[in-house]
Amino acid sequence: MIRTLLMLTFWALATPLAALIGFPVSFITGDVKLLYRLFMWGAWAGVWVTGVRVQTVGLDQFDHSRSYIFMTNHVSNIDPPIQIPLIPKRTSVMVKQELFKVPILGRAMRMGSLVPVDRSNRDAGIEAVHAAKSVIEQGLNMTIYVEGKRSFDGKLLPFKKGPFYLAVECAVPVIPVTIVGTHSIMPKARFAIKPGLAKVIFHPPIEPQDFGDRDRLLEKVRAAIESGLPEEFRHVTTTSSGASVPAERCFDGITVEERPFKGRDSD
Repeated sequence: MIRTLLMLTFWALATPLAALIGFPVSFITGDVKLLYRLFMWGAWAGVWVTGVRVQTVGLDQFDHSRSYIFMTNHVSNIDPPIQIPLIPKRTSVMVKQELFKVPILGRAMRMGSLVPVDRSNRDAGIEAVHAAKSVIEQGLNMTIYVEGKRSFDGKLLPFKKGPFYLAVECAVPVIPVTIVGTHSIMPKARFAIKPGLAKVIFHPPIEPQDFGDRDRLLEKVRAAIESGLPEEFRHVTTTSSGASVPAERCFDGITVEERPFKGRDSD
């Protein structure tokens, strides 16, 4: 509990400071790059003060100058402040529309081209996909939690179809991402954070020419994300002979890097 309060206190103090520095520059120059970097630094630093360590896999396996749609699993509230600062270039995220009502934070999210989502309204979800397409056409990355909500048990939930419609429409490469460890660091329905190791696995990009249709792309992304999960969190598949076969771990041999505490330059 103390670590969580420490993180929230840090964010409460850092957010106005970042806004005080970043907002004037952004208004004068019309460029939100500095504001984005400050908020990413604050997000990362807030996690660091809790004693959580982060290890990355595969971050050097794709061209950081290109734009991508990052599709990831979601098991904890601490996932976004761990993952988003790791992503090269500026990335947009689909977030609950209620957060846009928070003073300073809401204004910063609008300036950062984040996309509000009303989970209770299907038509609003379609509008969010269209808004996300507009963001991608600006040259930004897009990060999407494809289950639509956090998993209680660490296993993958059914995927939403909207992100795959978006990927096909935009013809932008998709990078499946698996986050591991945050389920025990801060599981759903628990406020307290305990120190631990979070691993973020960036799987090889799926290029538009390899998508197939939306359903096939969904299957590829799900298989990639699940391959990065520990055995106990994978859904077991069954062969025609009745034998149980776990998903193959497809990230073996990819570079693993333990991230020190530092920010990442973002375009």
